[in-house]
Amino acid sequence: MHEGLAQHGTAVFAHEQVAGKGRRGKTWLAEKGNNLILSMVINPSPLLPTQQFQLSACVAVSALQLFQKLAGEDTRIKWPNDLYWQDRKAGGILIESIIGAGSWKWAVAGIGININQVSFAGVGGRPVSLRQITGRQHDAPDLARQLCAIMDANWQQLLTAGFDNIYELYQQNLYKRGELVRLRHGSRNFDGLIKGVSRDGRLQAEHGLEESFATDEVEWIFPDPDRSGNL
Repeated sequence: MHEGLAQHGTAVFAHEQVAGKGRRGKTWLAEKGNNLILSMVINPSPLLPTQQFQLSACVAVSALQLFQKLAGEDTRIKWPNDLYWQDRKAGGILIESIIGAGSWKWAVAGIGININQVSFAGVGGRPVSLRQITGRQHDAPDLARQLCAIMDANWQQLLTAGFDNIYELYQQNLYKRGELVRLRHGSRNFDGLIKGVSRDGRLQAEHGLEESFATDEVEWIFPDPDRSGNL
């Protein structure tokens, strides 16, 4: 990608991942052949570096639409980068970027979704797979192709019609929106009502007063210690 060899839209599907990573250096463990593990090259130059959330939301909404089609309306986007079904983690997204000279040159969206895996021994976050939800096996490579098509359509919509529709879908499907949750900001823990996410990607929470938080400023705290933090 640094040498311009990877073209926009190039997607690499992996049958196995042995060194996957998430935010804050956390690992992503995936059984061989049982999950959707996809890296997608995107040329985000039509967007400004300050508009990175627009790409992040576009990828998240695309993953949501794929999963909802099979798992139903209980699928949600957990800010900032996870796919949840009910209160269980079904997938995650990590976007790495190259920014230089005031422009956003390239981005790689890494998407991992639990498809057919049923054993998650030693993995925190109460993970869940599509097979566990639907009771049947799914073709992970075919789902990856479907995801690429959905992402391409949403990306084109973002470039031609603007961010409004994708942003609205993100807001409508935000995990715990309108609910009281436990959050940690630095050394301070507090209960906050999730109001939404701003157009630049900041989590909006109300606890007496309304505050907004950037991606690395706040963590979720779940009752089970196994599930603390942004997984």
